[in-house]
Amino acid sequence: MGTLVSLISALASGEAIAALQRARMAAILYGLAAVFALCGVGFLIGAAYIWLAARYGPLATSLGFGIGFLVVAGLIIVIHKLTASARGKRRAQRRQADMTAVGVTAALALLPALAKSKGGLAVIAAPALAVVAYAIYRENTRPPPPKQGPDDLH
Repeated sequence: MGTLVSLISALASGEAIAALQRARMAAILYGLAAVFALCGVGFLIGAAYIWLAARYGPLATSLGFGIGFLVVAGLIIVIHKLTASARGKRRAQRRQADMTAVGVTAALALLPALAKSKGGLAVIAAPALAVVAYAIYRENTRPPPPKQGPDDLH
């Protein structure tokens, strides 16, 4: 409840609006900087083209630039494909951690209410004991070793 009150007071005092305006201004300035940086890169590529065209001719320079840009594009796609599975695994782990945190938070939030109810201790203890029993069972059961057939003998 205290967090909600502080959020409402921040909105009422105008701090959130000021922070939003600062973030919008920063986004506009970074966007302008990015546009000018891209223009600068374009002119540098144009200057490199003019210099190389004077040296090697326009056809060879055009072919070189075209092949170079296609190689860079291919490398970007290959690197993206190679790292996609790692990103997916990280997202899944993060999602699992978030869901675990939400579950634990919900359980801790319900704990006082369940403890005060009529069958409160039994409602809390039964699932906890079931989880502990299952963990002990999983720890003590091991899969049997694979059987060796006549083909496995060397």
